[in-house]
Amino acid sequence: MCGITGWVDFTQQFPQRTEIVDEMTDSLLHRGPDARGTWFDPHAALGHRRLSIIDIEHGIQPMVARDNEGRTSVVAFNGQIFNFKELRSQLVGYGYTFETNSDTEVLLKGYLHWKERVAEHLNGMFAIAIWDCGEQKLLLIRDRLGVKPLYYYQTQTGIIFGSEPKALFKNPYVKAQVSRTGFCEMLDMVKTPELTAYDGMYEVRPGHILTFDRHGLKKQTYWQLEAREHTDSLDVTIATVAEILSDTVKRQMISDVPICSLLSGGLDSSAITAIAAEHRHQEKLSSFSVDFTHNMNNFSADGVRGAPDAPFARELAAHVNTNHTELLLNSDQMLEHTVRQHVLHGVDAPPAYWGDMWPSLYLLFQGIRKHSTVALSGEAADEVFGGYQWFRNPAAIASNTFPWLTAGSSRYFGGVQLLDRDFVNSLDRDAYRAKRYEEALAEVPVLAGEDEHERRLREVSYLALTRFLPTLLDRNDRMSMAVGLEVRVPFCDHRLVDYVFNAPWSMKTFDGREKSLLRAATQSMLPDSIVYRVKTPYPATQDSSYEQGLRDELANLIDDSSSPARDFIDCKKAKTLVGRGVNEISQPYNRGGIEMALWMNRWLKNYDITTAI
Repeated sequence: MCGITGWVDFTQQFPQRTEIVDEMTDSLLHRGPDARGTWFDPHAALGHRRLSIIDIEHGIQPMVARDNEGRTSVVAFNGQIFNFKELRSQLVGYGYTFETNSDTEVLLKGYLHWKERVAEHLNGMFAIAIWDCGEQKLLLIRDRLGVKPLYYYQTQTGIIFGSEPKALFKNPYVKAQVSRTGFCEMLDMVKTPELTAYDGMYEVRPGHILTFDRHGLKKQTYWQLEAREHTDSLDVTIATVAEILSDTVKRQMISDVPICSLLSGGLDSSAITAIAAEHRHQEKLSSFSVDFTHNMNNFSADGVRGAPDAPFARELAAHVNTNHTELLLNSDQMLEHTVRQHVLHGVDAPPAYWGDMWPSLYLLFQGIRKHSTVALSGEAADEVFGGYQWFRNPAAIASNTFPWLTAGSSRYFGGVQLLDRDFVNSLDRDAYRAKRYEEALAEVPVLAGEDEHERRLREVSYLALTRFLPTLLDRNDRMSMAVGLEVRVPFCDHRLVDYVFNAPWSMKTFDGREKSLLRAATQSMLPDSIVYRVKTPYPATQDSSYEQGLRDELANLIDDSSSPARDFIDCKKAKTLVGRGVNEISQPYNRGGIEMALWMNRWLKNYDITTAI
């Protein structure tokens, strides 16, 4: 796991512009604290910050290699190639030799052999930049599900790219300007492929390759979800899911540094932890969970959280014999100015939903990083296997919009409650959302002969994987890499995603429960209490002192005439809410609005944002 950046421009002489690329590279120090490298060609520059995980002594990037005709190619990449040993054996068979044991060299030699088609051979999570000196072209490649981020900005004569927007902002050609599209993207719990909050800045779409040369920019798809008839029986399907998942976890445990698992005590993280513990054989696996000091003795069930995670996490840890650590957070840590600044610096935009989860995730990963460099996560199981409530809610399924934005969910994903009505109305978010929804539906692959209910659930699954999951993957990457921790996501293995996507919905819910296939595939290694536990989301603090801290900060924002967010919020409404006290603020709808206003204020202060509405 690392940070990459670079700049290609056929009107520049990059050996004379090293200071800009140096600043771009060093802005990603948090992603790669172990080593630094830059490489320059007359019209291309690559920068790399390394978090050493595989072949610690070698594998330095950018890495250079030459083909049989002496033509040079250079790579800088972020992520891990989990099948690099198999690919290395293939390439040795083709006559290639290797100087390191790194996946980076395998990737580069793979490019020399397969060119762009190397992407099709990779099993992993990755954001790749390759400069082909012979053909004078840049390739940007992103993994199939978008686990690793990759941004770019096209100028009139070149292209600037990086793992995070902050790297691009270090280049004088890139400005932090936000218009209507950016605000709509920022304020909705929907991630439109390629788009970002910033004008002119885009993400490489998952499963895609961007090629830039003197003729301009070209995009091509090397992977996408496809509709295929599922002919396996239920028993075969369950066995296949178990087999793929076991193989995936085993692959993703490769590391030359300490590895652990994230364990909440829910089905998803418990399944990953149990499989990982099984593959560790004699060596104990470390596992980590998070909760809040107040919740330990004063937990109160709400509409989405029926019980605290801790007892279930402890039970699973004991069941599979991990070295388990509970990290307990308090409100003072969550509200600490430095922590919130680090969160914003990691995100490069205001966290528009789940405002309290970002600092708690940051603190969790910070605590884990003291013990491990790599962590396995249960993220993405709900999107792959259909775990969310809105997969089964008739109103959500029948709605003519993204289903998670209906059925009351918006009160948990809210963020516009305190924003100025004129500003919000100027965005026309309903029209924007309707357009993006129509575009998304047009992409959904169709299976001939599928009945209406199965077809609609295929659409919902596609939306979850391509418009909802990316927000979670982005959150995980940004908060983990902010402290130099690599988080791997076994449920995003494309073999598993492909297979389960095409299993009929009736099979995915064969026992009338959510994630039936996953439960059946893992039940032999888990306690019944976890196999049949109702889905519970990531924990949230219930300590009123946290809301009190939010109220105090909001009051300060309103009273400070220099607060940039005052131009975007309804100060009268904010004052009224402050005056109502903590009980009113604790409501998810109101708390989300306050969090949004506070994060926006920090963002406007720190990023010198220009708006164009």
